[in-house]
Amino acid sequence: MFFFILLYLVLVLVRPQDYPALVDSGIPMLPIVLMIAFVFWLPSRNKHLSPPQYVLLGLFLVVLMLSQIVNGWFGGALIQLESFGPTVLAFTVLAHAAVDLGRVRKTMLVFVLSGVILAIHGIDQVSQGVGWTGVGLSQETRIQYLGIFNDPNDLGLLFIITLPMALFLASRGGWLGLRRLFWWGAAGVLVYGIYLTASRGALLAIVAIAAVWLWQRRGLIMAGMLGAGMLGGLLMLPSRMANIDASESSAAGRVDAWYAGLEMFLANPLFGVGPLQFADNNANLTAHNSFVLVLAETGIIGLTIWLAFVIYGFRMVMAVIKHQPELDGEQAIAEWKTERSLATTLLLSQVGFYSAAFFLSRSYVILLYLLAALVLGYYTGACRRYPGLPRFDLARDILRWPLVAAACTFGLYVIVKLLLVTM
Repeated sequence: MFFFILLYLVLVLVRPQDYPALVDSGIPMLPIVLMIAFVFWLPSRNKHLSPPQYVLLGLFLVVLMLSQIVNGWFGGALIQLESFGPTVLAFTVLAHAAVDLGRVRKTMLVFVLSGVILAIHGIDQVSQGVGWTGVGLSQETRIQYLGIFNDPNDLGLLFIITLPMALFLASRGGWLGLRRLFWWGAAGVLVYGIYLTASRGALLAIVAIAAVWLWQRRGLIMAGMLGAGMLGGLLMLPSRMANIDASESSAAGRVDAWYAGLEMFLANPLFGVGPLQFADNNANLTAHNSFVLVLAETGIIGLTIWLAFVIYGFRMVMAVIKHQPELDGEQAIAEWKTERSLATTLLLSQVGFYSAAFFLSRSYVILLYLLAALVLGYYTGACRRYPGLPRFDLARDILRWPLVAAACTFGLYVIVKLLLVTM
């Protein structure tokens, strides 16, 4: 099972099946490999379906389908099942496969090496004008890739979530220091790749990652100072970051799209306007915000479920970071240090993704759910290694999530109103 889900991960990220030499083969490599991994998972005796994310993701798929039906498109429900159903399967298998520490590290390794390959492809694009896939630069200046990464912003998201993983892998010694040097080099390539995407969301995500890391190490004041300093430095770069004010046309368009999304929600508060229907209701322009997109397309019901799914991932890694187990001996202390470092790494990857996703419409992309699966798999293993960690129960939190969704909706409304005043 683990081998095939890693192979699926490579196919999703590196996408050799989309290369010119294979794209016309007619072989549906992704569905085949995913189904093989799922078939190997089915007879597994160590299924752990009690964590709330499994129920929430299944419910979110149901809401995606119901939203289409409520809006009068019955065929759209089948389209959602076909498009988002594989994401649910991939999440389930990966969350069960990457449980022990060795498998978590190997999964991170695949994430990082895949990101490095795509970053090197981008460097080749800048040098030659066209990468080895035959894909050229976007807007003649920004690197891009094949398939789900044909948008520089999506490429930036991959680099963002893999950067903390590369730094974690670099923290482990061995091979006379060559291992550390290799992963530091990989991290440098990823940072350069982020710069070449010219994705403002990805650059802001680096600031968020650095600030959260320093918050964990030195406290909130130092984190705020670092974040402000890094943001000022980014604004001085000769890039699209220099045009990040609310009155700039791209930023203003985002604010207008957010306002349109809130209007769609008010018109269809329970189930929204339907998945993939935002652009049809906003002059073919997307939401430019993953939270607004879910609210507009699936209503308050969809947002409640989606937010619960997202926040549980953060609560799990924070539970490990805050946990204080009783440790006996140097080996136990060293093992706990590694455990906490892994949790911090996954916290930073999530912070990076959602910081960038706040300015992008990426609520349904598989990258989000693969990262969430890795978080859940890790925490499941951590609970086995440290039984004192809390178990999260959806029934116990059932009243919490509607309040969180209502607060998020109100917060989005306030943000949009304030930004509209400054435009």
